Amino acid sequence: MQPVGHHLAEFNLGVLKHDWADPRVKDFVDGLDRVNAIARRSPGFVWMLGEDEMDAAQRDPEGALGGNPRTASTLSVWQDGASLEQFVWNTVHKQFYDRKAEWYDAVDTPRLVMWWVPVGHRPTIAEAMQRLRQFAAQGDSAEAFGWSGLRNADLWKIRQCGEAA
Repeated sequence: MQPVGHHLAEFNLGVLKHDWADPRVKDFVDGLDRVNAIARRSPGFVWMLGEDEMDAAQRDPEGALGGNPRTASTLSVWQDGASLEQFVWNTVHKQFYDRKAEWYDAVDTPRLVMWWVPVGHRPTIAEAMQRLRQFAAQGDSAEAFGWSGLRNADLWKIRQCGEAA
C-alpha cells in the first residue's frame, strides 16, 4: 500500500548485448528519446534522472553501476503504481519491452526494483543500486519490491512477455 505523502521510485538496469553504436541495437537506441518523451508526458510522471547524469553514472568505473559501457538504465519517480503501470504496459514502451531479448543480455537477477520515496525526494543511482541489491537478496519487502509487491498492479501479469522484470 502506498504510504501517505510518498511517490513510487523505479529503477531498471540492463546490459546491452552489443555496443551502443552497433546496428543490432539501433532500434533500441533510436527509440529511447521517443519512449522517454512519452514517459515525461504520461499522467502521473514526476521525474527522471537526466540523460547526461545517467550516462555519466553508467560510464563511471568507480560508480555504483560499475562502468560497463553497455549499461542501459532508467531511474524515475511516479505519483503512484497505477501511473507507472499504465506507461509500461499501455504505451509504445511495451513494444520495446517485448523486444528486450534482442537487445539485452539474459540475467538471473532482477532488472527492476521499486520503492516508496517521500514526495519531493529524487533518488540517486547509489540508492537505486542498494534497493536493487536488497530486492535481489530478499525479494519483495516494504523497502524494495518488484511488480508482484506492488499492490493493485495487474497489467504485468497480463501484458508481460516471458518472466517478470
